[in-house]
Amino acid sequence: MSNESERADLLVHDADLLATVDDQRREIRGGWVAIKNGLVHSVGGTDDRAPSANRRVDASGCLVTPGLVNTHHHLYQNLTRAYGPMTSAPLFGWLQSLYPLWTDALDEEAVNVAAWVGLAELALSGCTTSSDHHYIHPPGAGDLLGAEIAAAVDFGMRFHPTYGSMSLSVKDGGLPPDNAVRDEDDILAESERHVDRHHDRSHGAMVRVALAPCSPFSVSRNLMVRSAELAEQLDVRLHTHLAENAEDDEFALASFGMRPVDYYEDVGWMSSRSWGAHVVRPDPDEVRRLGAAGVGIAHCPSSNMILSSGIAPVVDLRHAGCPVGIGCDGSSSADSSSLWQEARLSLLAGKLKSGADAITARDSLEIATRGGAGCLGREGEIGELSVGAVGDVAVWRLDGPIFAGVLDDLIEGWLRCGPTSATHTVVAGRVLVEEGRIVSPKLDEMLQTHKRIARRFQPA
Repeated sequence: MSNESERADLLVHDADLLATVDDQRREIRGGWVAIKNGLVHSVGGTDDRAPSANRRVDASGCLVTPGLVNTHHHLYQNLTRAYGPMTSAPLFGWLQSLYPLWTDALDEEAVNVAAWVGLAELALSGCTTSSDHHYIHPPGAGDLLGAEIAAAVDFGMRFHPTYGSMSLSVKDGGLPPDNAVRDEDDILAESERHVDRHHDRSHGAMVRVALAPCSPFSVSRNLMVRSAELAEQLDVRLHTHLAENAEDDEFALASFGMRPVDYYEDVGWMSSRSWGAHVVRPDPDEVRRLGAAGVGIAHCPSSNMILSSGIAPVVDLRHAGCPVGIGCDGSSSADSSSLWQEARLSLLAGKLKSGADAITARDSLEIATRGGAGCLGREGEIGELSVGAVGDVAVWRLDGPIFAGVLDDLIEGWLRCGPTSATHTVVAGRVLVEEGRIVSPKLDEMLQTHKRIARRFQPA
């Protein structure tokens, strides 16, 4: 593989360990990965001859993994990050306090800048693909989904935005205020328009769109049913919040006469086309049914803890057959958008919930990579380092006091020690983070603009 016709665009080489997370779960000492035309061209170790490359990244002293995958977020919420008056309420009260702030101030500039800054933060944590669940579209606010897609394209992140929606206001028995909801026919028409305009079905696509009615307490049964039908017609994925906390249970029982998972099935969502966020409170039979249907799970441990929602039964859900990925959730609840931190918490929470031997760092790495690929319907394409998969790579330096003594198992050391951030983050062969710093020259400008906009959202 040495001739010039096979010259790679980028070669990440001499890793202490390359964790491919491929079908064989290969871990290669002295490993390297070559990227050409945005895809993995070849993978090897010390016994394999690496191709020449236009650019090289020395990964000596490092663990190399696939780029991490974020399966649930609300990027606009970093405009109210750690906002003092809202930091001590459970889910429903927290939402009802923040809805007016978000609804009154959102516009295209705010969403664009919040998305750009949020994706930059994610890249620092080794994230290369992010979903986003944007569900507030106030009248006159403009094309908010288009604004965040423009931010992702400009920054260079692989992006899975979802066209979220709310149609059930307080006067109809829902949670959001009247000016936060939209007409259902308009929602469905906009959903189809965004898919037609932005959804890229090609291998290695940088943008794909899903449909995402927000939650059982903010949309009608009719919208859930019609969204599932439209997703089937358009062949796109479905996303919503599911079985999030005790209040969610109580609302579903009072409003629909059934638990959230039963309602999810009743409206036609119990399929491998869908993935749900949080899924903290399914009972054992519901876990079995979710797994049998292949429903994806976006596990959001920080948010679940901050809002006192509980600990999701991630080990049981994986054993049942659910693709389980990691989600940061919005920056008004989880506050820190770090995929590494969420992966670590998935390990700790999994042990606390299911037993010390029930989950390992390798399981959590798989959840943060292959599991996310399963949630987004991109198995074999993202979340692994194999020939033909996307050229998305995270490089993690394992040195200094926090990693002193990590000799036996670099993957356990990577996740159990720390905190840590990515040394390099590569998307489609393009370096977005280099030596722990955002490469884009726009960072300072975007942060200043973000600060100006955030002041509109946070009353003095």
